[in-house]
Parts: sequence; structure tokens; C-alpha cells
Amino acid sequence: MKPKKFKRFANGTVYCLELEDGVLIETTDTFLPAYTKDAVNRKQNMLDSSNAGSRSERWMIGVSVMFGCPVGCKFCATGQMNGYRNLTAAEIVEQVDFVIGKTGCNPADSYEFKINYTRMGEPFLNIDAVKEAIECISSKYPDTHHYISTIGIKGSDFSFVKGKITLQLSLHSLDEERRNCLIPFKNKLSIPELGNVRTQSDLKTTLNLTLVDEQDFDMDVLKKHFDPHKFFIKISPINPNATSKKHGLGNGVVEGINLI
Repeated sequence: MKPKKFKRFANGTVYCLELEDGVLIETTDTFLPAYTKDAVNRKQNMLDSSNAGSRSERWMIGVSVMFGCPVGCKFCATGQMNGYRNLTAAEIVEQVDFVIGKTGCNPADSYEFKINYTRMGEPFLNIDAVKEAIECISSKYPDTHHYISTIGIKGSDFSFVKGKITLQLSLHSLDEERRNCLIPFKNKLSIPELGNVRTQSDLKTTLNLTLVDEQDFDMDVLKKHFDPHKFFIKISPINPNATSKKHGLGNGVVEGINLI
């Protein structure tokens, strides 16, 4: 695994890494102030100042679980790559080791050390490797928090999501037809089925809404299917790319909706 490109920003770096067979994946190294972990009680997740924190506070490594992705979300460029393949557990763990080696920081010194399974690929389409990677990473770096993002693949077993493993459900629209358009993967749970997902995590399950348009948000549907004691809502922006522009999705709707 070797870096081909990288881009630095205010609170971290994104890497393009080449694997042994020549495929390219994305891995991120980011950090935030410790107070951002309390977004629920603060009722927002904005920074209080221009200080972006450090890796001694909240340190997050975002890993890919696949090269490419078969899901094909309308605002994600990953699905437009030339094919896809599952990564091995070793390739997932190596991304973590790569970032730690690059920074020279010790995860044990961080207020929170978190692995986000949120870059390339759908974790539950490669779940055996993901679970093996979680075990390995937790053994090497005790007290790691694992954050797994999924569209909700039908037949998924969420029983392993407990303790320091937390689930994020990619919802994106509270209208079933619109959601099927944005996430054109047939074998996924419906909105009511997502509302029935339960875990034994120390934290609530996150509902990730990359709102493309105001019509994608419906408070009545949200209240009907998602228990606020079990779910936490996160609004994400669209990161403009060739795929999102091709489908005319713009920058999405982030401001002006108070959900908490």
C-alpha cells in the first residue's frame, strides 16, 4: 500500500492509496475538538471557533472497505469507478496503520480514537472482512470506537453492533420513492424496516441525511418510524463531483432545518 496523492485541509488529510494489485482507494485522517462529541446535548455540531482541535482530542480515520462500490448512489463518485472488489481485512487494517505511521501519533493519547467505515464501499457487502478488521484494530489499539455506515442491506445481522461499535444508516430521503432514486440498490431495507433496527451500541444509531431537496425531509415520517431515544439525526452536505453534477443534484440542503 503506497500513497499516490494526498490533499491537506484545515483538520486533516485525504489520501489516495494504491494497493498491491494496482487499484486505488481513499483513506482519510481527520480530527476535531473534544466538545464536538457531545452534539446531542449541544443540539448542533458546529465548531465554536476556527480552532479545529487536534489528534489528541477526537481523532478519526476513515477507511475504505471496497475498491469501488456496487450501490451506485446518485451523489457518490465511487460507484462510477471501473468495477469493484472487496478489500481483505488486512487491507482495511493497513489503512489504519498507514495513517498512524504517517502522523506519528499514539491513539492511546487521544480523547477519542475512531475508525469510520465510511469511505469507498458498503460495509455489509463485505461484512466478514469488516468484522475481522474490527477485531484486529481493537486488539492493536484498545478502546477504539468503530463507526459503520450502511444503506441497510436486507438480511444484515446487526447483533455484533454493541459497545464501542456504532451504526450509521444512510437514509438521505424520508420519501421511499425518492430514496430509491437516490440509492438505486434494490436489496435494501425500507424506511419502516430501518426504523426497526436496534443495536446494543453505547451510542444511538445515526440517521445520515444527505438532503438533496427540501422534499426529502418529512417530520411526520421521521416521528412515525424513528424513536428519538434510539436514533440521532445527522445532516450531511453533498460533496460536488462528476456524478452528483451529472444528476443535477447541486450542493444539497443543509441550512435552515432544525432537527434537534
